[in-house]
Amino acid sequence: MAEPVVLDEVQTEAEAQLVVSILRSAGIESAHRVSNRGAGAYAQTSGIGPYEILVYADDVDAAREVLSAEPEPE
Repeated sequence: MAEPVVLDEVQTEAEAQLVVSILRSAGIESAHRVSNRGAGAYAQTSGIGPYEILVYADDVDAAREVLSAEPEPE
């Protein structure tokens, strides 16, 4: 199976969980993790954001399409 790749980066864990939930609802396997960008900085050592959204490389285009879709009117 393909390796996971970083689809996007968000600032909070709540936002990361929301994005992953949206992707999973669309049938796209995804996960989030604390980014290692800026390792050694206060934010990294405190365990807070930014967060990377991960998907398999084969799903990148579909994931971007899902996330860019307009919400359906209620």
